[in-house]
Amino acid sequence: MIYLYLISFFLLFIAVLFLLKITPEQVTDDIMRFASPKQTLRDKALIAKRKKRSRRITITLNRMRDALESTGKGKQFTIACASSLLLMIAGCAAAVLIGNLFLIPVLALAFALIPFYFAMKTINFYDNHIKEELETALSIITTSYIRSEDIVTAVRENAKYLKPPVKDIFVDFVTESVNISSDIKKSIGNLRDRIDNTIFHEWCDTLIACQDDRSLKDTLMAVVTKLTDVRIVNNELKTMIAEVRREYYMMVAMLVGNIPLLYFLNRDWFNALMFTTPGKLVLALCGVVIIVTAIFNARFTKPIEYRR
Repeated sequence: MIYLYLISFFLLFIAVLFLLKITPEQVTDDIMRFASPKQTLRDKALIAKRKKRSRRITITLNRMRDALESTGKGKQFTIACASSLLLMIAGCAAAVLIGNLFLIPVLALAFALIPFYFAMKTINFYDNHIKEELETALSIITTSYIRSEDIVTAVRENAKYLKPPVKDIFVDFVTESVNISSDIKKSIGNLRDRIDNTIFHEWCDTLIACQDDRSLKDTLMAVVTKLTDVRIVNNELKTMIAEVRREYYMMVAMLVGNIPLLYFLNRDWFNALMFTTPGKLVLALCGVVIIVTAIFNARFTKPIEYRR
């Protein structure tokens, strides 16, 4: 009977989508509106002064959307949001199907995070590519700037050696400085906002200071070497981090794999785990532990970043 209820629910859900003409774009807008509630003018002022921080989920979703748009994959964010909603419903249905209502929020959250996990993989690849190209770009541009003391000339001379997307950002900087505004400090500030990297921000701040005091130009190369230092440290830690992740995945596989294993080893234990209230609570608790530890594992095993 439960199968009929689930089939009826999915058919009703599809009918509502068609009747209300709900599109993935509308789903994305609703999710962003929920994650980013309307801010008052006071809130915006406090955030600008760094006296108040935006919600972490808001920062994460905005960063994910901006990064995918920068890579030309803006539609993937819309697809991820729509898929997340559908998978969340599928997770609820799976929990109902196995007769464990305690697992409904656990599976709903776990299934909803799957599309964003793959989206974050794309973003991490993009960030690594940016850091590699940024290290080369800042090195050759800084060398030219120390010689010429003109940042526009330094960028123009080396633009042909740069690769996208860093090349496009510096070309836009030259275009703005030559054709739009003669205020170099403002153009450098706009350049600073194009890339979310602490070392690059420090390089731009130092470059702005150099416009008033040319003697500070020698400090630029010291800032650039920080990118190399961070890359070397991350390469040394890569094997260690991969080992930690592998051990974590093995532990999760052992935990989940014990459930079907009990079916063959001891049918009474399996029935107690799957069909009794204490057993269902234990499964739900295990699901919560897996989700929480997966979040902490992703947080603590990500590559290190330089912070001022």
